[in-house]
Amino acid sequence: MTYDCIHPGVFQARPNRFIAWVELEGETCRCHVPNTGRLRELLLPGAVVWCQFHPEPGRKTAWTLLAVEHRGTVVNIDSQIPNRLAADFVRSGGLGPVPDLVKPEQTFGDSRLDLYYEAGPVRGFAEVKGVTLNEDGVARFPDAPTERGVKHLHSLARAVEAGYRAAALFVIQRSDVTRFEPNQARDPAFAQALREAAAQGVKLRALTCTVTPGTLEITGEVPVCL
Repeated sequence: MTYDCIHPGVFQARPNRFIAWVELEGETCRCHVPNTGRLRELLLPGAVVWCQFHPEPGRKTAWTLLAVEHRGTVVNIDSQIPNRLAADFVRSGGLGPVPDLVKPEQTFGDSRLDLYYEAGPVRGFAEVKGVTLNEDGVARFPDAPTERGVKHLHSLARAVEAGYRAAALFVIQRSDVTRFEPNQARDPAFAQALREAAAQGVKLRALTCTVTPGTLEITGEVPVCL
């Protein structure tokens, strides 16, 4: 993934989930935040950030905050990108066979899962989660309780029971981690659901990215520790 029109800035404040104030080229600018997570450890006053400029008219904000420097590492916070990267990963055979078909946003039971794929006789589902939180070298998800995430894991487990393959893909939008763990402290229900899903045959993958202010690419993998 490559972004254009990227400009460095200094983070000032985040008055709500969707808006941030950033100093850009000597002016305080209103920026869209494409991530509804808390990001409290990242978006600190004075942090170096990178924003994308949108010159087209009619937008509520001309800027989007895409990345932030955290302890010397560039972290991408664009929550829409992990699904695109994961779809490319699946298309390339990352889950085994190279699929003949990959479709986004497919319904199984009472859940809409991120990806559905077919590879010959194989049918499978994948749910994608973007990860930005690093605690002492450990990537953790979520950074706040997510009932929706728990529901998705239960749906993946039911898909396995129904004869499908299923995977939870954690796309870590930074490179400075050595393993992935569910965030037991912040969401014990999700951590328990992840352990149960793995025991029922859902595959767990934690994919790391090489990140620059204007690019993001899956380039590695770290162990999932439950």
